[in-house]
Amino acid sequence: MPIGPQPHGRRGTVEEPYSPLNLRLALAAFGAVVCAVLSLVLFRAGWIVPGWLLAAWGVVALADIVVIQLRRRARARAEGSKSDHSLFE
Repeated sequence: MPIGPQPHGRRGTVEEPYSPLNLRLALAAFGAVVCAVLSLVLFRAGWIVPGWLLAAWGVVALADIVVIQLRRRARARAEGSKSDHSLFE
């Protein structure tokens, strides 16, 4: 991958970088599910402190999901009817 300016036809500039919100949403959802499942496993195994730490991390992932959804809605309002974004857009 070449290092330099962004390729022609791509959105985003050096001053205003491009954020792949859909990819961030998928990763945050995966993190929330994994943290919830592992937290339950740790609670059942009797490891209370690591269970609470993973539960807190899962709550952070849920808060990230809320923030990402707010940014996606703002992007949809700003772009109008154009809303066909891939996972990496």
